[in-house]
Amino acid sequence: MDRFVRGHRWLGPVSGLAGLALALVALIAPPAWTRAAAPIWTEQPVAVSASTVPAPNWVELAKAVKPAVVNVTGRRDVGRGMGSGFIINADGYVVTNNHVVEGAEKVQVRLSDGRDLAATVVGLDPKTDLALLKVEGRGLPVISLGDSAALQVGEPVMAIGNPFGLQQTVTTGIVSATGRVIGAGPYDDFVQTDAPINPGNSGGPLINARGQVIGINSIIFSRTGGSVGIGFAIPVNLAKSVFSQLAATGRVERGWLGVSIQELTPALVKTLGLADGRGALVAQVTEGSPAAAAGIKQGDVIVAVGGRTVARSADLPPLVADLQPGQAVKIAVLRDGKPTTIEATVARLEEQREPRAAGKAEAQGRLGLVVGPVTPEIARELSLPRDMKGVVVRDVRGGSPADEAGLKPADVIVEVNRRPIGSVEELRRELDRLDKGAPLLLLIRRESAERYVTIS
Repeated sequence: MDRFVRGHRWLGPVSGLAGLALALVALIAPPAWTRAAAPIWTEQPVAVSASTVPAPNWVELAKAVKPAVVNVTGRRDVGRGMGSGFIINADGYVVTNNHVVEGAEKVQVRLSDGRDLAATVVGLDPKTDLALLKVEGRGLPVISLGDSAALQVGEPVMAIGNPFGLQQTVTTGIVSATGRVIGAGPYDDFVQTDAPINPGNSGGPLINARGQVIGINSIIFSRTGGSVGIGFAIPVNLAKSVFSQLAATGRVERGWLGVSIQELTPALVKTLGLADGRGALVAQVTEGSPAAAAGIKQGDVIVAVGGRTVARSADLPPLVADLQPGQAVKIAVLRDGKPTTIEATVARLEEQREPRAAGKAEAQGRLGLVVGPVTPEIARELSLPRDMKGVVVRDVRGGSPADEAGLKPADVIVEVNRRPIGSVEELRRELDRLDKGAPLLLLIRRESAERYVTIS
């Protein structure tokens, strides 16, 4: 027994040390799941060329192209417009923005060598905010035009102009984005840059590393009035056809199809049963238009014009505008999800035909709407067509599904889930037919334009 006790006393410290060691190992060693689990991130470098890309020689480029950049002043009865421009032809053609010289009684161009020349306005195009001027002079320096379609995001660019009247100011940056739609007009397709652009830069060139104009500086986004690194330039490829037409006739002639369109949102894609959001949704077809004559209908999705893809709604207006009046063109559409091809003969775009942006609308009860019939008095007040059927939105409850969808009083609901609505009762019946949780597709009319709205 004593040996057993003695043996126990001797083994006691040893077993205690072993236990402590095991405990330390347990504390030091990571858990098994930590050792086995793979990281949830990647550290793989981007596979790019290892060669060093030389920086543009901005010093030499600035010396070469600055002489062709001019200061433009448009004198009006009240005040004057000041901006920039550049000479594209030795005969004296000068490019600037429409808003710099529109309404001016006299236009003056100051060259880099200090010469002041009177300018004639050859033509204006408010839709693209471009203007073409003409000056008479000898030894006029010119700047060449590049290809804006070849621009890459991240590509270096240089802006030259007269910000705040400071002539021949040069700034540099990169192309931040292409194809920007900012609501400036029907042909939005801007090049975005972080090269500092300020008031007075309007109409000046945005230049690539080869010394070619790839954009005409036009708009800045700013809360202070100065540059915050978000500027927009009209792509030169869009401007080339404008310059050619203004030089030849003093005006721009564009093709006209006669449809109001809207972007395909994820909600609309789901509601319409489409595979994806590519294309332009036809929200309205103008009566007597080429589109109406060809058989294009509300709810069609235009995916190509003349073999050129319409990836988004903003792609369609410039494609149609580039067509010659009288030209027959094949238009690929999706109708109820099925592809079909329609041939239309394009007409000439008239100023009064320019469609306005479409609006929004909805229906009552759980949707948060108060609606009523379209009476003759309401029809006159809203300038509705005589045969217009639907229900008018009288009120929208704040925070309701209808409010979140953007519906407003005076909107007229024309269709619910592709079915025409002629009365409040018909609207109620369509809502009662709706499965719980199913999205609601409305066609509404607002200020003479129609569009689709989805309420979830």
